[in-house]
Amino acid sequence: MSYQHRPFDTDLMTAEQMWRFTAPLRFYFSPRFFGLDKIDPTRPTLLVGNHTIFGVLDVPLLIAQVYREQGVLIRTLADHAHYDFPGWRNMLDRIGGVEGTRENCTELMQRGEHVMVFPGGAREVSKRKGEQYQLTWKRRTGFCAMAIANGYNILPFAAVGPDDAYDILLDADDIVQSPVGKLMKKAGLLDKNSFLRGGDILMPIPRGLGLTALPRPERFYFAIGDEIDVSAYRGRENDEDALFDLRDQVAFSIQDLIGEMLTLREHDKDKSWVRKLLTSL
Repeated sequence: MSYQHRPFDTDLMTAEQMWRFTAPLRFYFSPRFFGLDKIDPTRPTLLVGNHTIFGVLDVPLLIAQVYREQGVLIRTLADHAHYDFPGWRNMLDRIGGVEGTRENCTELMQRGEHVMVFPGGAREVSKRKGEQYQLTWKRRTGFCAMAIANGYNILPFAAVGPDDAYDILLDADDIVQSPVGKLMKKAGLLDKNSFLRGGDILMPIPRGLGLTALPRPERFYFAIGDEIDVSAYRGRENDEDALFDLRDQVAFSIQDLIGEMLTLREHDKDKSWVRKLLTSL
């Protein structure tokens, strides 16, 4: 499958516009941020993190906060599926999103942009039951190759909270085994080359606040970890051993950050009784 190159800088939001755009999310989820000062506006890096369920509640909040505090508009590499929907892709363009291809990533890095990537992609946002805060990366190492080839150090980061805003009633496995799933199979909708990629990106059916699909107002926690220097891998962007070694370093760092944020959440006393009540529904 081939993808068309799209211009990167079409009507980008200013920091103030993005701050206003994300205000409802900020009010609802009361996010807390740690380590944003590790993003140096003068030294572009590749930010690599965990994707939470649906992948759209937390990312705008982190981007807006970094833009406001550090003056850096992070360019997020987005899954190709986003760009099949004209209105939605235009919104992604405005907040700095870029279709996730190696060509686009290389161009951004050659321009000295800060780049964000989620190696788990659409599969990681299509959570199955019990996959909260798990990294579902399969054997993907492309982000490591991009970092090494372009001399970009890696900043691991983690988000905690969104995966607890929903309960999963039915996941992709349930749907595929259902009568509806069998009809989808017959229609070819679950073929590996279909839009749903063999069911990999079949979204779960959730329950959020009460009996609705609205997310519960869980507080979100974001943490950026210590920079991972890729200079030791210089010239080895095609060396599978080097790529998996670097990949493991990044994954372990993200998992440690997730653990730290989960522990911090357990001891976070700064929650109103209203939030405690709503998140228990």
